Amino acid sequence: MITDTRRITLICRDLGRPDRDWDNSLSAPNRVILLDSFTVLRYAISSHLVELDVDVQRLVLDRATSPADYLSLLAALPPAFTGDVLLIREDDSAFLSSLGRGGDRVLYALTATDLRFYLETHGLVTGHIATEKAVSIPNARQKTHLRAVV
Repeated sequence: MITDTRRITLICRDLGRPDRDWDNSLSAPNRVILLDSFTVLRYAISSHLVELDVDVQRLVLDRATSPADYLSLLAALPPAFTGDVLLIREDDSAFLSSLGRGGDRVLYALTATDLRFYLETHGLVTGHIATEKAVSIPNARQKTHLRAVV
C-alpha cells in the first residue's frame, strides 16, 4: 500500500456548473479531493471525519455555496486549523480567509485575476482553462469572431 504524503485540498463544487481545471493527478503538488456538495464538507468537518489541523492545507468552495454559508463555515472551523479557506463566486471573484501575522484570520477580496494567480501558484489547476469564450477582433470591413480557449 502506497501512502500519499501530500497535503490535502478539499474542494467543494457544484456539479451544475462547468468544472474548473483542477489538477488532481498523482503528480500534482497537492492531493485534491473533490466533494459534490457543501453539506458533505460541513459534515466532514463537524463529525471530525477529516483531521483539519493535520491533513488539510486548504478548503475551496467553488461556486458551491453562498457568502453567508462561507462565513458560517469560517465561524465553525476548529481553532487549530491554520489553512486557507477560499470562496469562489459566480463571476470568478473570490474571498480568501487566511491566517495573519498575529494568528487571527484575515479576509481578502480577490479579483478573477487574483484568483487565477492563487490557484496556479499553489498548483491547484493544470493551467489549461476549460471554458471557451468568444473573442471579437475588429476589422475595418466586418467583425470576425474567433473562439479561443482562455
